[in-house]
Amino acid sequence: MPYAHKVRVKPNHSSKNGSLGELALLRTIRAQAARRSSSGLRLGIGDDCALLAARPGEELAVTTDLSIAGRHFRLDWHSAEVVGHRTLARGLSDLAAMGARPVAAFLSLGLPKELTVAHRGKAWVDGFFQGLQQLAAEYKVPLAGGDLAESPVALADIVLVGAVSAGKAMLRSGAKAGDSLYVTGSLGGAACGLERLADLAASRIFSSKKSGKDGARGSFSGCPIPKKLEVLLAAHLYPQPRIAQGLWLRKRGLASAALDLSDGLSTDLAHLCEESGVGAEVEALRLPLGPGATLDQALHGGEDYELLFTAPATARVPRSIAGVAITRIGRMVKARAGQPTITLVRENGREAVKGRGWEHFA
Repeated sequence: MPYAHKVRVKPNHSSKNGSLGELALLRTIRAQAARRSSSGLRLGIGDDCALLAARPGEELAVTTDLSIAGRHFRLDWHSAEVVGHRTLARGLSDLAAMGARPVAAFLSLGLPKELTVAHRGKAWVDGFFQGLQQLAAEYKVPLAGGDLAESPVALADIVLVGAVSAGKAMLRSGAKAGDSLYVTGSLGGAACGLERLADLAASRIFSSKKSGKDGARGSFSGCPIPKKLEVLLAAHLYPQPRIAQGLWLRKRGLASAALDLSDGLSTDLAHLCEESGVGAEVEALRLPLGPGATLDQALHGGEDYELLFTAPATARVPRSIAGVAITRIGRMVKARAGQPTITLVRENGREAVKGRGWEHFA
């Protein structure tokens, strides 16, 4: 639902502690969102529901992703702008995997009060919306509504609505034995970046303890990134959803199956194999590694938000789509009882690949 002006808990309107208060924050969000327009958004923030309109012959694709402090991001590692960017990027990546055109976003945001209090003229929540809105502007997806609540832990639940030609969405279930397996961009960069960020945060805490200063544990500003590490951390901090590539594949009908790589190649490819009833062979030497990434990170790291797709062996798949490299990394094979679902082909032999990507509750 849109951010309607109705109160679920007693709002704090006082500015004595610098907090925006619920209604003031709502007005700020509404003013920012009003600057974004979309042909699919008929009515946005301010009423009890948003009104969306798909074009004739289209159906809506809807996805949701939950981001929780301490699980998907850390307030002492990730800046508010990074958290806002990543929150929206995760949902956009799901739309890309279906070949859907973004129409609107909805955000339910729960925050501790201190994240709404301005420090040096800016509250954490301001930076969050700055990061989210910058990416929203790039992909022309308006923030159409959502909900706000005071919460003991920071969390953001993003809902993305997209549109795709009726019956033409790319699914996980269309791969066939003999199809080639492709990936956009590079793999392992996000996992490598997260590892470097953890090392950087640990060194800063250690240094601050030795000097007697307050460490980064209580900081809400994120860990400062040295310029020399920006390239290595970019894939983790600012993942780029492959909307243009998904739209290109869907419009040309090249992909027989597709999904986005959020939990790691070994885990996500297993999902595609299961839905399509096939197996897969991945060629180790063909995997496009991100800056600084290892083969293990490319296979199991997760959060790359690249597209993994299959296409008939006879299909003419270009080497790049909209400026992003496309790499053939293997092929689909018949599923056989007693045989591994995914096999990694190395120069010196073959080995079974077990899913070691991210899985909640595992």
